[in-house]
Amino acid sequence: MPNQKDVLNAIIAAQKEAAALILQAHGVLAETKTGHRDVVTEYDRRVQELLMARLSAAVPGAAFFCEENEQQGDLKAEHVFIIDPIDGTMNFVRGFHHSAISVAYMRSGVIRAASVYNPYAEECFSALAGEGAWCNGRPIHAETLPLSESVVCCGTAPYSPQLADSTFALMKKAFLASLDIRREGSAALDMCSAAAGRAGVYFEPTVSLWDIAAGLLLMQEAGGVCCRLDGSPVPLDGSKTSILAGGKQAVADFLKLV
Repeated sequence: MPNQKDVLNAIIAAQKEAAALILQAHGVLAETKTGHRDVVTEYDRRVQELLMARLSAAVPGAAFFCEENEQQGDLKAEHVFIIDPIDGTMNFVRGFHHSAISVAYMRSGVIRAASVYNPYAEECFSALAGEGAWCNGRPIHAETLPLSESVVCCGTAPYSPQLADSTFALMKKAFLASLDIRREGSAALDMCSAAAGRAGVYFEPTVSLWDIAAGLLLMQEAGGVCCRLDGSPVPLDGSKTSILAGGKQAVADFLKLV
């Protein structure tokens, strides 16, 4: 049975190796997947392949549930890595320099270790089940203030334009009820902002498991809470879900808006 701290160290080492591919990228060409907003690049695939190679060596026989190349193994396997090789691909393609490599390690259905690495800011958000959450080794904690004294991070679910009206209506409510809103284009990094107390909450009407898996453990270990927009638990079965994450008071206040 691999030690969860050793697994986390292997994840972070692989992320930092993969970050070099992102930082050296030039002339990035994007291909569309399900629609013109849903894009992938050769770098997404190369980062994912590198991570899978390194983590397979760290935990032999592990399954992988990843965004690219339909590499979506059995989430009920004893050991599973949930990977988004470049969360914020549109940011990456357009040169916004706000993207992250997100990896979560799940053992027997429970997320045990997680890391989200932003190569541009050289920030590594990490967490271990029962041991805490950190940014570059320093403990992080979710916001304790109410929503009215917090900033809100949000996502616009660009692959689901049919949700635009309800999403932007909720964004307006959040804007009026908080200090301000941020829409930065990376669910993984928005989860980190909420876990680190930079934002009171992060919400989005539909995300995939690889977008938020690492963030779920980060939030838990930082003393925050995660749920769906109706207040119910976030599923770990690979299905798409809405997400609301943040400090306990800010999340409670936000649920009243919904």
